[in-house]
Amino acid sequence: MNQQARLKAQNITVQYDDQIIIEDLSLSIANKQITVIIGANACGKSTLLKSMARLLKTVGGTVLLDGKNIHQQNTKQVAKSLGMLPQSSAVPQGILVYDLVSRGRTPHHNTFHRWNQQDENAVTEALKATDTLDLAEKSVDSLSGGQRQRVWIAMTLAQQTDIILLDEPTTFLDLPHQIDILKLIRQINTKQQNTIVVVLHDLNLACRYADFLIAMKDGQIIAQGKPKEIITEQNIDRIFAMPVLIMDDPVSKTPMVIPK
Repeated sequence: MNQQARLKAQNITVQYDDQIIIEDLSLSIANKQITVIIGANACGKSTLLKSMARLLKTVGGTVLLDGKNIHQQNTKQVAKSLGMLPQSSAVPQGILVYDLVSRGRTPHHNTFHRWNQQDENAVTEALKATDTLDLAEKSVDSLSGGQRQRVWIAMTLAQQTDIILLDEPTTFLDLPHQIDILKLIRQINTKQQNTIVVVLHDLNLACRYADFLIAMKDGQIIAQGKPKEIITEQNIDRIFAMPVLIMDDPVSKTPMVIPK
């Protein structure tokens, strides 16, 4: 793992109302890699991601972005470094794809800013990167689930941040579209060297596309490392209470989890 990680959590505790979800958790995100967070439902995966994106306040500990407390940094400055795509986002009715992706440029604007060529280029490049340029004049309402997810990712890319957090980007998509989105995420990481953190449910896809895995249970990190290091029968049984067999994926040679 990178010694100079740009995004870190130091002894953070997060709670909803009076219920503690995460307690005294520390974590460093590897620069320029794809980190995937796995774990059972309600284990704290999304809470951790939201905390690191400054969408949730910690009641203890600190989230550091480039060595500084993220909550003490200017909102627009944070948004120029870190982009977050939540699990579900409301789409303004009738909005066109180009207009939605253009919203990714908001952190780069102020009261006196006029839309310029740099903004135009950023949006066009984001649409090209996600293969949605031909959808630019279509209504987001008219798109399929896979197309819509690509458009949301395009909006995040238009923000031009080095760090991208994605909360379950393949939810509600069929298997071909899940793989399509994960291939896109890998392509973005490879070409643009973004640091990407993804919450995923599918263990086999997580193993196939992650450089680094973080396994959570009950608000704690149970194991972390490369997929081959932490995807063991003992760890999966511990995390999910499910006996499994572990084999090599015949295609990717990454671990493949088979329920017994």
